[in-house]
Amino acid sequence: MSLPTLVLGSTSRYRAELLRRIYADFEQRAPGTDETPLPDETPRDRALRLAVAKARAAADGLDDALVIGSDQVAALGDTVLDKPGTRERAHAQLTASSGREVHFHTALCLHDTRTGQDRVHVDHTVVTFRSLGPEEIDRYIEREQPLDCAGSFKCEGLGISLFERIDNQDPSALIGLPLIALARLLREAGVPLP
Repeated sequence: MSLPTLVLGSTSRYRAELLRRIYADFEQRAPGTDETPLPDETPRDRALRLAVAKARAAADGLDDALVIGSDQVAALGDTVLDKPGTRERAHAQLTASSGREVHFHTALCLHDTRTGQDRVHVDHTVVTFRSLGPEEIDRYIEREQPLDCAGSFKCEGLGISLFERIDNQDPSALIGLPLIALARLLREAGVPLP
């Protein structure tokens, strides 16, 4: 019996690199999902809604596939920290995060086009930043260019030097794709791992 095609519903190079750790043969499809937040939506709910929407959108037209959707929402108190896009916004996000906790909600959906079933998981990571001076923030942004990362850092790189601690169940979730949960969901769907 052949396995269904595995599809990553994302164009993110970070998620693709993570997925290659546990499964090398997959396709990538852009989901084209509207990511506008809904009124009064919690960060966790937003991440989960978008992960499911991305998986389903990327599954369009496929009939024998397992499609992965993932989304991450970072929150500093009641403020969502989206991808900064500019150095100025990255500096402002890191300044605001200095000495504080940022909560990351990384949601995952595995959509089975054969059955229509969605298997879901949400990882919660708490990152405690150390106190950061403006010069440290400038040096960090200059060296790592984290403009396409929620929260303005890359924990898999130099960003790790910004923290006092990270609390979570799956270190890969903070990078953008919770591999421990994904491996479990794939096994549940009949994919032999390892």
